[in-house]
Amino acid sequence: MKKKIVILGSTGSIGKQALTVVSDNVEKFELIGLSGWENINLLKEQIFKHKPKIAVVKNEYLAKKLKNSLSKHFNIKIMWGIRGLIELTTIEDTDLVVIAITGIASLIPTYEAIKKSKNIALASKESMVVAGEILTREAKSRNLNIIPIDSEHNAIFQCIGNERKENIAKIILTASGGSLYNLTESALNNVTVEEALNHPNWEMGEKITIDSATLMNKGLEVIEARWFFDIPVDKIEVIIHPQSYIHSMVKFIDGSIKAQISEHDMKLPIQYAMTYPERIKNNYPVIDLIKIKQLTFKSPNYKKFPCLKLAYKAIEIGGTMPAVLNAANEIAVNAFLNERIKIVEIPAIIQTTMKNHKVKTNPVIADIFDADYWARQEALALCVKNK
Repeated sequence: MKKKIVILGSTGSIGKQALTVVSDNVEKFELIGLSGWENINLLKEQIFKHKPKIAVVKNEYLAKKLKNSLSKHFNIKIMWGIRGLIELTTIEDTDLVVIAITGIASLIPTYEAIKKSKNIALASKESMVVAGEILTREAKSRNLNIIPIDSEHNAIFQCIGNERKENIAKIILTASGGSLYNLTESALNNVTVEEALNHPNWEMGEKITIDSATLMNKGLEVIEARWFFDIPVDKIEVIIHPQSYIHSMVKFIDGSIKAQISEHDMKLPIQYAMTYPERIKNNYPVIDLIKIKQLTFKSPNYKKFPCLKLAYKAIEIGGTMPAVLNAANEIAVNAFLNERIKIVEIPAIIQTTMKNHKVKTNPVIADIFDADYWARQEALALCVKNK
């Protein structure tokens, strides 16, 4: 039988690649629904090609505009807003919900899908960062899978496989180092937005590319790994691997290390997450180890890139602090992209916001959103002050 899937964020990079996986495996998947938010032109193309039953956009105006642009013979339900996303993720006969919405907006539909006993393939980093404890607890109580799409966590997921958790000595997250890793501290003071966005290995959105440059992206992945794999944070290590072919590793108590190695192609982890527990053939590029010649590793420089240390601190404190870290980082990154602050000011704004926050332990979803809102206002004020 075909696996019935829903894709949230189908017009973004991950969503478009997920649809490529669907197109490449029409005998495996039946697409039930899509969400495209504001990009209704691309969403319309996707609807014509894949013929889902339901589509969701940002608001009623866009819903009417999309509906009017479709043929009257097209039998599709158009919904909008957060309620539309929740209805989309909780469709009764769905087997898998692929969540590729960016930002904290992914949290509510993810949470509601889990409460309705849906397995999740998760690309949206923020929901696991800010509420991983809540999401994994709900999923575990229902015997559900939250399968990571991020190449690093998907690699760890594959390496762990059926291994017993008590045999894991360490999770090793690899980081490319981003666009700025080899610059001196003085040079970092004068980095332009264009320089920071020039990632050596990956083509990604602006926000995640800046996070890669500051190593915050890896810090957020440390928090994700804590919850995805129920591993204490002191067993999660980050190493710099500039070539980015080893997507992550797992070290076991006997000294063995498993590594997942593949090309720089997000369709590979997307396909694995969507087909799990199966592994299927494809025609995607295959890594040539002879051409690579060498793989190198080094320790991260916490002094030059303090965002990584701040992420470790946030998850060690726990409660609402990871949500504060995430929100303050988003505000600071946006300020840098708009040339209102320097890139070296990003960690200072995050650190001050964290310092001023009164942590709430054992938070519920409402507490996460409260902390997120508070941190954004606090960080915005700090950005204005720094300017």
